[in-house]
Amino acid sequence: MSTQFEIQGLKSSIEGKEILKGIDLKINGGEVHAIMGPNGTGKSTLASALMGHPKYEVTEGTVTLNGEDVLDMGVDERARAGLFLAMQYPSEITGVTNADFLRSAINARREEGNEISLIKFVRQMEKKMKELEMNPEFMHRYLNEGFSGGEKKRNEILQMMLLEPKLVILDEIDSGLDIDALRIVAEGVNAMRAEDRGFLIITHYQRLLDYITPDFVHVMMQGRIVKSGGPELAQRLEAEGYDWVKEELGIVDETVGQA
Repeated sequence: MSTQFEIQGLKSSIEGKEILKGIDLKINGGEVHAIMGPNGTGKSTLASALMGHPKYEVTEGTVTLNGEDVLDMGVDERARAGLFLAMQYPSEITGVTNADFLRSAINARREEGNEISLIKFVRQMEKKMKELEMNPEFMHRYLNEGFSGGEKKRNEILQMMLLEPKLVILDEIDSGLDIDALRIVAEGVNAMRAEDRGFLIITHYQRLLDYITPDFVHVMMQGRIVKSGGPELAQRLEAEGYDWVKEELGIVDETVGQA
């Protein structure tokens, strides 16, 4: 079944301050949507709210994945349902190896009695790590501990490739990557494009979209999506910045909470 992910009228607050002010977005399987915008416009808040971060309170709206109510699920239930977030700043977890973490995550999405065997898992992980040009030693190192920024980002993509989610959210996955790491990460994402999987890419820059061509580009300002288009929109933003969007829409300050 082709994936259908839909956000309608989503509003979210943190400590009583409204950040998201009514997000509407529909992502079908096989589509890549990019959200761009200056700092402070609510992009990362959207990613966190969709995954159920307790810091962000959803006050209005609906989110569904293949007809299921995402907002009624706990964080672990959202992950098991097929949502995946590659974070801008992945956490380090001492005492848990990369391999143990990933195998547990895979088995958490499987029915009891249908857990992946250790041999099959190791073969799959080694194959994907080779594709991402990752050192095999990282399999046995503690999760993200001592990893560079680029290594952490590759590890996030490794998780995505092994978990095979239905809706992938990439929150500024290009942040801090050199050109070679960016290419490798993008190749990993492109290899996962499929009719039963949708992508939501949050980024500041066109450079990631030079490697991952989006089907749709959305501009976020003041906690809302204010403009949408195709790949050419990202190219214009890269060339001209955001001032023309603000002028076109009569926006004085693009940040959250401003008029």
